[in-house]
Amino acid sequence: MQLHHTRFSVLFILLSFMLVLPQTSNAQQNAQYSSVKEALQSSTKLRGSSGPRNVNWIDDGDRYSYMQYNSDTESTEIRAFNPATEEDVLIFNNKNYTFPDSQQSFDYRSFQWSKDSKYIVFQSNFRPVYRRSGISDYYLYSIDDDNLQLLVEDARTAELSPDGTKIGYEREGDLYVHDLNTDTEKQLTDSGSDNFYNGRFGWVYEEEFGLAQAWEWAPDSKSIAYWQTDETRVNIFQMTNYSGQHPEYVQIPYPKVGDENPKVKIGVVQIDSGDKQWMDLDIGDGYVPRIYWTSVANQLAVVHLNRPQNHLKLTFHNTKSGEGRLVMEEQSETWIDVFDFFAGINHLFFFPKQSKEFFWISDRDGFSHIYRYNYSGKLKNQVTKGDWEVTYVHTVDYGQNKIFFNSTEVSPLQRHLYSVDFNGENKKKLTTTEGTHNITMGPNGRYYLDSYSNINTPTQVELKSTEGDLLKRLEDNASVKEYLQEHVYAPKELFSFTTSDGQKLDGSVIKPVNFDPEKQYPLIMAIYGGPGAQGVYNTFETWGWAQYLAQEGYVIVNVNNRGSGGYGSEFEKVVYRQLGKWEAHDFVETAKYMAQKPWVDGENMAIRGHSYGGYMSSYTMFTHPDAFKLGIVGAPVTDWKLYDSIYTERYMGLLENNAEGYKQSAPITHADQLKGKLFVAHSAYDENVHVQNTMQLMTALAENGIDADLRIYPPGAHGVSFNSASYYLLYETYTEYLNRYLK
Repeated sequence: MQLHHTRFSVLFILLSFMLVLPQTSNAQQNAQYSSVKEALQSSTKLRGSSGPRNVNWIDDGDRYSYMQYNSDTESTEIRAFNPATEEDVLIFNNKNYTFPDSQQSFDYRSFQWSKDSKYIVFQSNFRPVYRRSGISDYYLYSIDDDNLQLLVEDARTAELSPDGTKIGYEREGDLYVHDLNTDTEKQLTDSGSDNFYNGRFGWVYEEEFGLAQAWEWAPDSKSIAYWQTDETRVNIFQMTNYSGQHPEYVQIPYPKVGDENPKVKIGVVQIDSGDKQWMDLDIGDGYVPRIYWTSVANQLAVVHLNRPQNHLKLTFHNTKSGEGRLVMEEQSETWIDVFDFFAGINHLFFFPKQSKEFFWISDRDGFSHIYRYNYSGKLKNQVTKGDWEVTYVHTVDYGQNKIFFNSTEVSPLQRHLYSVDFNGENKKKLTTTEGTHNITMGPNGRYYLDSYSNINTPTQVELKSTEGDLLKRLEDNASVKEYLQEHVYAPKELFSFTTSDGQKLDGSVIKPVNFDPEKQYPLIMAIYGGPGAQGVYNTFETWGWAQYLAQEGYVIVNVNNRGSGGYGSEFEKVVYRQLGKWEAHDFVETAKYMAQKPWVDGENMAIRGHSYGGYMSSYTMFTHPDAFKLGIVGAPVTDWKLYDSIYTERYMGLLENNAEGYKQSAPITHADQLKGKLFVAHSAYDENVHVQNTMQLMTALAENGIDADLRIYPPGAHGVSFNSASYYLLYETYTEYLNRYLK
């Protein structure tokens, strides 16, 4: 259950000074928000520009392409910039092209480059299916020929081969290739059927292991490795949005805790002959969350996890015979991650094509660090170490024998870019300005885009070289400065405190506009709190609803509770087998700490969260009934037995081994303890956290004679709201609820 989740040199000190926020004493002279809707819309003005959009590094990292809107021609352009020469060239303008056999201007959702930077594959006519996947048509554009052609219709995923001569794709559960030289299609598999797929994941694998494409081209373009997924025996979840006279039901194979999981096999199919070979794997009731082609021809690395996800094996397989050998394995007393959703890092294994060694991010010493192995599975060295975490690996560069990565070494509240040699020596910090740096880097490690902000500075975007040169300032967001000069704004402030049991926690607070320390204000704790997530960073505050609440006289607080990422495994994994306990403890400790402030009204405090935050806001209201006067709960899990197997069993263990833990972690178990007001919002069309959770919660409350306010948005998905009007309405309703009971 995961929600989608920002990355300055001495030369910028003057600019930072120029962007200083307006003083609160002047706030009354600035425009205030007339409505919740206006405040929500202001988020885009506070975020400003994020710089070049859809950046793709091409020519091995010597250039990058990006998208921009040309207001003169009212068109979207793809351009390419060369940092060495500063040459900026137009690659593609959609206004110059129409869909084949049509007068309609060509449009697209995304695009990918061929490895030789001679072709672009466009994804168009996208129809979403799950969080990351959908059905699309794919078009090929030749840079040299200036030619746009339709290649594939109604495919789930598509990708050019490394040699640029073919495009592979998955359609209706089978794999195909289209030869660009002969303009012919070839079907590679033929067993796809209802709930049985080649090269496609089902809902639970896609959602909880983070990938949409269930196949990988071999480096030599001669074969494709793929997952075969059998969901025919997985329990079906069905839902409807209740539209029409006779509502239609969508059916999704969705394994819950203890249910039978999808069965997967890993196969390799030869493009020319069509021959298939299954890898020799003893998967049992476990998972294969990742596969990687190694630098050795016809050798595939397969990552295997047991069902509790605390035992990882890495095996190498000969793709001609399927025979495999164990290279390394890891066991944990809690869980082992294979990707980081919140950091946006899809892979913790890295297999450079130039050498017979690989790198792995593991928290085996208590913090996430990079380890270097040879192909025999021998650990050559630990590349990084210390009481801090590697949060993202950008480039493993064999030309320089360097790894470029982000880490929390300065502070868990910040992210900075570093380089280090493969042997762990010569570690160097490349970013200097305080804050959170998001990096986009080319594969050769020469250049990178640095997008960053801090609590005093809106997003800044710079083009830099890894030699330390600032090459180009791409965005200073002067428009945000202008907006702040005209509108009220309450900046985020950072704080830390120590809980009653001795744990230091980091938090953030937004004080009311025209803050008066002699007054008392109601408090809202806005939280998420899930394993590995982090709610508080040193970033510029851009949430429009928080600004409206501050304008209306509320204090808004968040905290990096135990269970959060960025602080090491002991801090994060204390929640294992007992979700809710320590998170709720830390939320209550934070509320008590804030209530000691003379300007906080400790009798009028609320907790609000969505998804895992909805789980935590309800759980905290029930298990600490005197802490908050009201809770606002969005799309909550109310009993972990109702959620999917992969996510839940990762953090709670298997049900048969932790029945009491499951019981105590369920808000429903403690619903009879509710004292305050509770507002619950959910969608009937939520395929992630099913509305069943909220319905069972409402039953548990009613059985104990306890009332709660409920809003059901039938067509919405996991976000509850389903269009702009319903989005504004939802937050207007939240605001009215707060005003009714806290003021």
